[in-house]
Amino acid sequence: MVTPGWADPAQGVYGIAVAAELAGLHPQTLRIYEREGLVEPARSAGGTRRYSQNDITRLLEITALSGDGLNLAGIRRVLAMQEETRRLQAEVSRLKEAARRRARPAQHPPDSP
Repeated sequence: MVTPGWADPAQGVYGIAVAAELAGLHPQTLRIYEREGLVEPARSAGGTRRYSQNDITRLLEITALSGDGLNLAGIRRVLAMQEETRRLQAEVSRLKEAARRRARPAQHPPDSP
């Protein structure tokens, strides 16, 4: 079964005007955020920016952080720390699962007489 691109939250499907409207921002603000490395939209074959639902969520998060008084450098740092936290949580989960598998007694058939 083929999944449409809009069903994948990481798939870039929105042009800059639509993305800006969804995020409640001006398109120029999205360009600034991209230049500052806060968001990285996909590009079409022709070079047009394509924002994903994940990008829109990130733009809303940037807006909230900005509303809390952070400048772009502070926002960049918070976003990097959040990403590092997600990465470390995934690593902890992976290690816990590996430890659980090692701790399980081996499943051997009973000895035959």
